[in-house]
Amino acid sequence: MNKVESKAEVFLWALQSLSKAEREAVISRLLEDPELREDMLDIALIQQRKGEPSRPFREYLR
Repeated sequence: MNKVESKAEVFLWALQSLSKAEREAVISRLLEDPELREDMLDIALIQQRKGEPSRPFREYLR
């Protein structure tokens, strides 16, 4: 596990240890920041579409 992954694990563990109300409060605060909200939406979309087949960029442009 690299440094980024280990730091993410610490934050995830801390978030999971909160009560539901506390987690909702933290997530709501994160979503208030437009840049963080956009990042989270991008990551969610990538995760959602991870298993879809890909196609070459040139083919997409046609």
